[in-house]
Amino acid sequence: MKKIRVLHCLETVGSGGVEQTRLSLVRHLDPARYEQHLVCTKAVGGLPQQLEKAGCVIHEVGEFNGIFDRRPYKATLDVVRNFRPHIIHGAVYEGVAQAAVAGRLGRVPVIIGEETSDPENRRWKGHLLYRGLAGLCHHMVGVSPAVVQYLERTIRVPAGKVTLINNGVAEKPPAGQAELTGLRDQFGLPEDSFVIGTVGRLFDEHKRVSDLIRGLSLMPSVRPDARLLIVGSGPDEAALQELAHQLGVSERVVFAGYQADTQPFYQLMNVFALASAHEAFGLVLVEAMFAQLPVVATRVGGIPGVVKEGDTGYLVEPCQPQELARVILGLADDAPMRRSMGDKGRERALKHFSAERYVSDVDKLYQRLLSERKVI
Repeated sequence: MKKIRVLHCLETVGSGGVEQTRLSLVRHLDPARYEQHLVCTKAVGGLPQQLEKAGCVIHEVGEFNGIFDRRPYKATLDVVRNFRPHIIHGAVYEGVAQAAVAGRLGRVPVIIGEETSDPENRRWKGHLLYRGLAGLCHHMVGVSPAVVQYLERTIRVPAGKVTLINNGVAEKPPAGQAELTGLRDQFGLPEDSFVIGTVGRLFDEHKRVSDLIRGLSLMPSVRPDARLLIVGSGPDEAALQELAHQLGVSERVVFAGYQADTQPFYQLMNVFALASAHEAFGLVLVEAMFAQLPVVATRVGGIPGVVKEGDTGYLVEPCQPQELARVILGLADDAPMRRSMGDKGRERALKHFSAERYVSDVDKLYQRLLSERKVI
């Protein structure tokens, strides 16, 4: 039996959620049935090595100098002609563009675009271009109900050409006590502190970690034991450190930096918070739910489809640090509620947002589209 060849297209392969879902596909789609390669503009960090170890060949084609830069498209087309995929599957704006253009020029039988971002702040020109790219694709995937709504209502993709496949996360084994004790010592987190945690790239226009720092500054007299643990790095890290200094909470804000393995850090937290202004799905929310943490997050994009209000966590409006502080303080004073929400969160993550379920849904879509287009 000939293997089905799949070519994934992304921009940068780093440590983000989209790359994690590609890793799940590479690890869990049956290798006896599938051969998978990946095209990206560049590969950085440790995740590319994990992809290659799992059997995925990575092709770096050079960064875009604007979305109309022809060089990455030409390089992607060269990969298409050599690999001859049955399916080309693009995610993130640039990845969808690569899949749509190279897929059409290379006559790939099945072209899939996957919208993985919250496009609320996308300009009209971006919507118009994306509509054209979606038109070149044979099928579109939305990673949350909010994204599907965007594709159907704003981009005007016919409903029959769109499939909802909620993101999925692989549950990781917990870290040992010795490792956790070492991390507490390394980052100055007392055993009896109340740790509010967040994980993500420090790009504040999007992630609004500044709202969490402002929220912490409202807590000192009530919860002097509160600490804010920030896991991640990015262009706004220095500005966020300066904000913590200006607000007088720098000693209670821990910048842990980029971590290849974030699992142990969730185990140091009492509450997980995500203050994003825009979020298509929020894979870190599911990681936190697997770690049995109650979640406080903003009511934006696909987040309401992940966090069940009042059951696995609480939702607040974006850019409201006072409201974040109020809700977090309520959970700080209610340990039974935190445990209940954490238990229910893990149950919900296992049922709806596991990597196994995500891979199964993608496999079914691949098989359906290959059959409909008479490829197999």
